[in-house]
Amino acid sequence: MKNNVLIIFSLLFYAWGEQLYLLLLIGSSLINYAAGRLLEKHRDTKQGKAWLALALVINIGLLGAFKYSGFIADNLNLIPGVNIPVPQLHMPIGISFFTFQNISYTLDCWWDKTPAQRSFRKYLLYISMFPQLVAGPIVRYSLIAQEIDDRRTTLEDLSAGFSRVIIGISKKVIIANNLNSAVTACLGQSSDGYAAASNLTALGAWYGAALVALWYYFDFSGYSDIAIGLGRIFGFHFDENFNYPFICKSIAEFWQRWHISLGSFFRDYLLYVPIFGRRRKYGGLFLVWFCTGLWHGASWNFILWGLYYGLFIFIETLIGKKRMKKMPKVAAHIYTKIVIIAGFGIFYFESLPALGNFFKALAGFGSGFTNAITNALFMQYIFLFAFAVLFTMPVIPAIKRRAERSAGASAAVSVAGIVLNAALLLFCAVLLLNSTNNPFLYFRF
Repeated sequence: MKNNVLIIFSLLFYAWGEQLYLLLLIGSSLINYAAGRLLEKHRDTKQGKAWLALALVINIGLLGAFKYSGFIADNLNLIPGVNIPVPQLHMPIGISFFTFQNISYTLDCWWDKTPAQRSFRKYLLYISMFPQLVAGPIVRYSLIAQEIDDRRTTLEDLSAGFSRVIIGISKKVIIANNLNSAVTACLGQSSDGYAAASNLTALGAWYGAALVALWYYFDFSGYSDIAIGLGRIFGFHFDENFNYPFICKSIAEFWQRWHISLGSFFRDYLLYVPIFGRRRKYGGLFLVWFCTGLWHGASWNFILWGLYYGLFIFIETLIGKKRMKKMPKVAAHIYTKIVIIAGFGIFYFESLPALGNFFKALAGFGSGFTNAITNALFMQYIFLFAFAVLFTMPVIPAIKRRAERSAGASAAVSVAGIVLNAALLLFCAVLLLNSTNNPFLYFRF
């Protein structure tokens, strides 16, 4: 009964924003449900390989058609004599997330990592579950298969779930939305930031890109917290998706902590694809990072962003983990933060000319080191910046660990947590009622 209720509300939730593409979601689920049954029946046979290929072509084809067809046509039209009509398809919300879940399920069935689901109703619940449908994380079927069949929600689940949801809403509404305003003030709009980028100072470029990194972290991780918390309320235990990535001491570690479900998806399903012969180790690595960039959006800056990180992962792989660990901690933190901040500048500017101006400013060849406008923006957002930086570190877990050392302190922290949750929820509600700035970044995905 509870599965049926959750399916109904999940489909209503999706239909609220995507009435037409609700049929696409259900149809895609039906195709992959059938594929799972067929792959289990015909595993390690030519017929099974044919069914697997068909399922992958349909999944990747749907994603490519809706998300990348316009981008491909635009770039082909740059070739002299080519004039292809550019498709104007509206991209279904969350198509990247539910497509990747479908792909992971079919491949796991083929590899015999999970038994095929016998009930289409239960499989539809897995794909359509509203807490993570439109904003992730990418949930593996094997992770929640048992809980789909049999789960119960305890008081601890409810308490932890509601607290996690409130934390996620607070990250989004209190921090991320204000960081979005700061980023726009410093760098202009991402899609038309050429004019702003051409007037950037060195301080403005570094400061603006650092604000971008913080904005995306609190926005993305906030939505993940909401999804994980809602899942917990309904009796599902999703894996963590962000684990304080900015405390990393290498770029490899950053990506072990940032959008963990996406990184693990590409690692498990794409890294070892045997299409590069003896050099597949490094060929697979750059294929993964090309796809990671492309997944984030149909634009060249995202591809460059993915390959940019792939290059540093490649360099760190050549250096070796042992040598990377020997790097002094201060030097490691400086190195990683420089790479990460510059990387989020690539992520932000969709215009390649604007991106070129941004890098000129980063290198000190823009409009000088600083100016009156940069100084004013720096001071205007410095407290928001400092507050955001503070909470990229595991401050709250550290407080809880200290509190657990004594019963009195633990009880005091628990009471304070309840009061704080109520205050945060009320504050977020007031901000949402009085603000028009509430961007939904996941429309891109």
